[in-house]
Amino acid sequence: MSGRAAIPVEERLIAALDLPSIEEARAAAANLRGVVRFFKIGLQLFPLGGAELARELIAQGNRVFLDFKFYDIGETVRNAVASAVRIGADFLTVHGDREILTAAMEGRGNSHLKILCVTVLTSLDQKALQDMGYRGTVEQLVLQRALLAREAGCDGVIASAREAADLRAALGPDMLIVTPGIRPAGSAINDQKRVMTPAGALAAGADYLVVGRPVLRAEDPRAAALSILKEMQEA
Repeated sequence: MSGRAAIPVEERLIAALDLPSIEEARAAAANLRGVVRFFKIGLQLFPLGGAELARELIAQGNRVFLDFKFYDIGETVRNAVASAVRIGADFLTVHGDREILTAAMEGRGNSHLKILCVTVLTSLDQKALQDMGYRGTVEQLVLQRALLAREAGCDGVIASAREAADLRAALGPDMLIVTPGIRPAGSAINDQKRVMTPAGALAAGADYLVVGRPVLRAEDPRAAALSILKEMQEA
């Protein structure tokens, strides 16, 4: 995005609180206080009180990314996004076609909530897409969905850092590119397929990096986050 270099590095790292309980997520966020300022709350915590935790984190001065991946008929998504606006978060993810994406933008109204379109999950590779019936390449599908998101007025996209450079060239400087599947050198990739290092992701044009297990499952999560931030700063 234009001016993304002005975003503080510590706000470009999003710690994914993908943990089995609200108590563990709250403790993880508290442990990272002063190092990480942006936290992702996803589907694992959603039914356990994720929205309430989001409000709590926001009240403490943090930024929050609601990774709820809304996907339903347009009217339902419009109303769901309007409800999510009340939480006060910064980002919200949505899946879908033009109607769904347009409805999501209508639902957010004049709020500061940014709507991010999920392109292709970073856990999917070419074989997985073929199994699902897609005949094009991963890169073609990512670009197709990203361009659709731009036409629908979305604020940004979720995509692997491996596609970030092509997306930046196609989308221009203003749309956000948020990249999960970030793995520091030497980290296990777990169930991710399309991964990249923090420095590589920023060099490719990503605005925000989402990191979960390499931080939360580290022996010293604060040190792990600081190491990633150092690599980002140097990049």
